[in-house]
Amino acid sequence: MYTLNELFIILVIIGFGSGIIGSLIGVGGGIIMTPVLTYMGFPPTVIASSSLIAIFATSLSSTFTYIRKKYINYSLGVKLALPAIPGSIIGGFFSNFISLEHFKVYFAILLISVGMYIFFKNKIINKTLDRTPKPIFFLILISATFGAGIISSLFGIGGGIIFVPILVIIYKLKMINASPTAQFTLLISTITGLLTHIILEHPEYSYGIALALGAFLGAQLGSRTIHLISDNILSKILSFSLIIIAINFVIDYIRSLE
Repeated sequence: MYTLNELFIILVIIGFGSGIIGSLIGVGGGIIMTPVLTYMGFPPTVIASSSLIAIFATSLSSTFTYIRKKYINYSLGVKLALPAIPGSIIGGFFSNFISLEHFKVYFAILLISVGMYIFFKNKIINKTLDRTPKPIFFLILISATFGAGIISSLFGIGGGIIFVPILVIIYKLKMINASPTAQFTLLISTITGLLTHIILEHPEYSYGIALALGAFLGAQLGSRTIHLISDNILSKILSFSLIIIAINFVIDYIRSLE
C-alpha cells in the first residue's frame, strides 16, 4: 500500500502524462487515467468521478490556450455538447450499479474500439464525404454525442474519442482545429457529468485534485506543442497499449469467474 504522500505524487504523474496525451490527440486524458486507476483497484464510482475532475482541469487548461490561439470552432463545440449533457447525467447514475469486474470487461470493449480508431485514424480521416452533412449525419451526430456523454460519465474518459471523428469526418475540420474544439466540448459536457457525481457523493476529492493538478500542467504542455508534434507515432503506440490493457482486463474478468 502507498502512503498518502506517495499516492498523491503517483496520481499527479498519471495526470500529467494523461493531460499531455489528451490535449495532443483530443481523445481525453481519461483514456489513460481510468485504466491505471482500475488496475489500482478503486471502485468504478471513484474512478469515473476522480477522472472527470482531472478531465475538467485538462479541458479548462487546454481551452484557455486554444482560445488565445483562436483554434476553436465554438458553434460546432456547443452543437456537440448539447446532446452529450443528458447522456453525462445518465452515465453518472449508471456508475452506481456496476461492479469493478464488470467495469473492467465493459471498459475493455471500449478500449479496443478506441485503440482501433486511433490506429486507423488517418485512413478514416482521409475518406471523402460531402462538405455539407447529409440529414442522416444529424441523426448519427445526436446519437453519437448522447452516447459520448454516457460513456464519459460512466467510465470517466471524456467524449473526445467520439467528438474528434465527428468534427473531422463529418464537418471536415483539420486536426489542429478538431482537437481544440473537442476540448471545448469536453469542458461543457464534463461539468454536467461531474456535478452528477458530486450530487451522488462519488468523488474522492484528494485523488481528483492530484490527477487534476498533473492534468492541468500536462494539458498546457500538450496544447502549446500541438503544432510542433506529429501524432502518428504517438497514436500507434497508444493504440497498441490500449488494446494490450483491454486484453489484460478481459483476462482478469475471466479469472474472476473461475
